[in-house]
Amino acid sequence: MPTTAAPLPSTPPRFTTARLDALPLEPAYAEEMAAVLADPALYVFTGGEPPAPAALRARYERQCAGSPDPGERWWNWVLRVREDGSLAGYVQATVRGPRAEIAWVVGTPWQGRGYASEAAQGLAAHLVSAGGVRELVAHIHPDHAASAAVAVAAGLGPTGGWEDGERRWAGSVTVPPVP
Repeated sequence: MPTTAAPLPSTPPRFTTARLDALPLEPAYAEEMAAVLADPALYVFTGGEPPAPAALRARYERQCAGSPDPGERWWNWVLRVREDGSLAGYVQATVRGPRAEIAWVVGTPWQGRGYASEAAQGLAAHLVSAGGVRELVAHIHPDHAASAAVAVAAGLGPTGGWEDGERRWAGSVTVPPVP
């Protein structure tokens, strides 16, 4: 008798890594996250500009409402550094069946500490265990070496595909070790 997979929850389950708590996104995080995302340097490769708290709250409300496509889950987490309790960035995944498109951002003051790689590895492991994901995809600007290193840490490699000037990275999930 064939079995069907349980439907994915709309709100993503939280997860942890060695130093980070990945907390499901809530609009209440908008003001603190606006400060995390305030450095214009974060937008050199992706475009855009630092969001105002009200605009970020509206975005978070839309993201928390979920995808209008019932077969797709928008899972978003803020990253809290356990040592000092500060928010330091976010990870996100658009999950559709066994495939997830992932992204990460760590605020400038927290860069260079390995948080993005740790979070991406934790996200990959979490998506396998909580979401049944078997393939990860990310899109990275070709000049963004730090983001490429994070993708490698999460088990992704560059492909020949491009979208909006960014290289497509992909990988079949073998759960990477979580730091």
